[in-house]
Amino acid sequence: MPDLSDLSAFLAVAEARGFRQAARTGTVSASALSAAVRRLEGSLGLRLFHRSTRSLAPTEAGLRLIERLRPALGEVNAALELAGAASGEPAGTLRLNVPASAARLVLPAILPGFLGRYPAIRLEIVAEEGFVDMVAAGCDAGIRYDDRLEQDMIAVPIGARTQRYATAAAPRYLDRRGRPAHPRDLLAHDCLLGRFRSGALTSPWEFERAGEVVLVEPTGPLVVSTGGATDLAVDMAVAGLGVVQLFEGWLAPHLSSGALEPVLPDWWQDFSGPFLYYSGRRLVPPPLRAFLDHLRETGGRGFTAPEG
Repeated sequence: MPDLSDLSAFLAVAEARGFRQAARTGTVSASALSAAVRRLEGSLGLRLFHRSTRSLAPTEAGLRLIERLRPALGEVNAALELAGAASGEPAGTLRLNVPASAARLVLPAILPGFLGRYPAIRLEIVAEEGFVDMVAAGCDAGIRYDDRLEQDMIAVPIGARTQRYATAAAPRYLDRRGRPAHPRDLLAHDCLLGRFRSGALTSPWEFERAGEVVLVEPTGPLVVSTGGATDLAVDMAVAGLGVVQLFEGWLAPHLSSGALEPVLPDWWQDFSGPFLYYSGRRLVPPPLRAFLDHLRETGGRGFTAPEG
């Protein structure tokens, strides 16, 4: 039976994509990690990595082992943390997988109180826009909207329960190009779009008023990747390049300052807020349990849209 420390070393090297990289983020030297991987390969009789002087990549056998080992070691660590927490305050690492919108609009209102309350907990935030197998990614929980929740997960409301998409443009752009009176008028405007990691655009844009729903397929001079480059689209809207549609909370500072002007505000569509989700089939580690308790006691509120 391979040693547990050798299995942990193998997984650390695989996730860091190199011995030196794994050593920088841990407490074990690169040579010790290399020796652990060699022992593991010897005990299994399998080559787990393709090695060259400049690169390292898992073999097919290595990939299969990573896929099963990551959640298994997560269970082991959760069990150890659970045992250790019985005699003291919650401690350990809490890993959350969240979209950029949650990192920007939901977590800032929650994390100061949580981390101040539990100083022995270390929080790691991974911001990703696409569908993610949270367990396989080594995360304890994630934040997603209800249309993107994974199956067989426990979901807990987090943040404002009602949010809106806002559409806006710089006043000087609207002075030059005119102010839309109906969503279809946007077809004659320059619109700033996003593209998901899957390749799909953040369109059509959806509007709703008095029970009438209108979908439009806008076009424009700029397309940015969602999440990482979203602020660029907002900056370009402020610069007068075109019309942007985004979470109201993301645009709120620019709307308040007057740098952006609301476009078709009577048509802005409400949608339900996000959820924190986690697997009900795994042990709940103490850091996650503490986070759930904090959400329950504080209401888990994030950004709340301003009145009006």
